[in-house]
Amino acid sequence: MIQSIEQTGVVESDNARIVSGLQVQSPELLHELIDMYQHRLMRYLTHLTGRKDEAEDLFQEVWLRVLRSGSSYNGTAPFDSWLFTIARNLFFDLKRRHRPVVSLEEMNQTEDGLSLFEVAEGRPSPLEQFQTLEDTDSLNRAIVALSAEQREVLRLRYQEELALNEIAFLTHASLSTVKSRVYRAVAALKSQLQKFR
Repeated sequence: MIQSIEQTGVVESDNARIVSGLQVQSPELLHELIDMYQHRLMRYLTHLTGRKDEAEDLFQEVWLRVLRSGSSYNGTAPFDSWLFTIARNLFFDLKRRHRPVVSLEEMNQTEDGLSLFEVAEGRPSPLEQFQTLEDTDSLNRAIVALSAEQREVLRLRYQEELALNEIAFLTHASLSTVKSRVYRAVAALKSQLQKFR
């Protein structure tokens, strides 16, 4: 979706305000940013780590890094892309230090054994609950069958709602590579869903 000139101007002025606030390590700005991004960031970190305690530790570390390295943010990319890049890099640093391999199963399970891809339930009828469980199970199995790269790009694009250029920035890939990855991941997910239904 193309942003209007007004929206672009608002984003640019907001980025300029964030740049200047981070330059002086403004506590008010940091609190505002934490309020604004805490839920998305925590959800992303929980997805990456598969464990709430690790995600909480990384969450703190990300904001410390933002505070310490805020002067390196120049505002050319959206703030959330820069923030998610810090989170992703810290996650990979942690994994390199502590465990060489993380399985797809581990990344999909939380400490209490629930899948991170569970569909939130309202108050559906028993029949709807059964259908939701059946669909969720199919979706979970289909997502777990994807490569880690495909899972990440789907999560960033459709759950975190990042634009393709933001995903390219975050993953250090070209825009055409990201477009290709999203297309292949969606196709692979559709193919896997057909197998599990």
